Amino acid sequence: MEQDKQTVMKFASIMGKKVEANFDGGVTSSDGGVMLLRKVESRIGIVDRIVGALCDGRHQSYIAHSYRDLIRQRVFQIACGYEDANDSNTLRCDPALKAACERLPITGQDLASQPTLSRLENSVSRRDLYRVGEALVEAFIASYEKPPKKIVLDIDDTDDPTHGGQQLSLFHGYFDTYCYMPVHLYEGHSGKLITALLRPGRRMDGRTMAAILKRVLDRVQEAWPKVRILLRGDGHFSAPEVHELCEEYRIDFLLGQMVNKKLKALGQPLMDEVAAQTQTGEAPVRLFTAFDYQAKSWKRPLRIIYKAEMTHDKANPRFVVTNIRNRTPRFLYEKVYCARGRTEGFIKNHKTYLHSDRTSCHRFSANQFRVFLHSAAYVLLHTLKASGMKGTTWVKANFDTIQLRILKIGARVREQTTVIRFHFPTSYPDKDLVRDIIYNLDTA
Repeated sequence: MEQDKQTVMKFASIMGKKVEANFDGGVTSSDGGVMLLRKVESRIGIVDRIVGALCDGRHQSYIAHSYRDLIRQRVFQIACGYEDANDSNTLRCDPALKAACERLPITGQDLASQPTLSRLENSVSRRDLYRVGEALVEAFIASYEKPPKKIVLDIDDTDDPTHGGQQLSLFHGYFDTYCYMPVHLYEGHSGKLITALLRPGRRMDGRTMAAILKRVLDRVQEAWPKVRILLRGDGHFSAPEVHELCEEYRIDFLLGQMVNKKLKALGQPLMDEVAAQTQTGEAPVRLFTAFDYQAKSWKRPLRIIYKAEMTHDKANPRFVVTNIRNRTPRFLYEKVYCARGRTEGFIKNHKTYLHSDRTSCHRFSANQFRVFLHSAAYVLLHTLKASGMKGTTWVKANFDTIQLRILKIGARVREQTTVIRFHFPTSYPDKDLVRDIIYNLDTA
């Protein structure tokens, strides 16, 4: 590794002694915790699943870095907080990252640079992307040791502002910007990622929603024929095509329902009652009811859960449509539907802390592949948290905390004849947690 011995940085003196610093500390890494990601990846094989979905059309005589090397390098970098491919120009010789990618940290060949990784991102075809999407669903299914009795599918989309000539970047009036609208699908209880698909910058129609869900449901029900499934989503996911799909596959759904004049009129008597009770000076009032309703585009009436509430002296009605009839309206809304708020935290880990909105390529397919790579990084960190940190208070930590406290461990690396040693700081405060993580991963 090339050392920078020229720059000397001076600090205030301490007890009469000069304080200087430079970058000649030898073969060290600021990301020693990446070895934990290597341990997780060897356990779940998410990289191999993605590699198996790609068709490598390169001339094999001129290849210095296999697809497995490239994807492992890129995913590990993203998980450690380096979302830009440009970072690989420096990180390609980082000893910890090289070791995590199965190369000798000092004498081994350096990893790929930015141009090589960019060529990879722009080389994938639509067929490759379809198979990678399937691989993510297969990884989700394989994450269960035995078929679960029930799962919750939480679906939501988010804005991904664009800043250039990206293909399929469209203007969205609500967000007042050009953007993409990626859709995320998670298992609501565990936070496991099922898939994340980049979409043009507009809301999906019912047919597109149903097509995406159908592919997932086909594979999930094929793997787990007896599993009970609940689909949860916001109001714009309530479409007749989605309702019919849920009925066809015999799954429950609980979806927000957009307000219209007829629904508002049906709920007005309960809202008037809330307003009357609020004026009496009692505590904030929230009342619930349920009734059947059929929109013109629906084939049959469905149950509407209605919440009437006053917020700052203003009506705050909420409507939820469902095919569940054996639960009370209050329970369905407060305990089941509102629990989908956790999905915002899952998306925050994916989008904000792993920077999956860094979709700056021109080609839409390259940006979709980037989202898949960030999804693989999500799977690694989620597994590290759920399995490695099981039984600790860290199991509820956000990804940024894990990156800063667990992955960003300074380490001096030594490569000897028969052993590679990582020397972590003696003063590192979370050493016991790292030991627990390794033990949990080894015994899981």
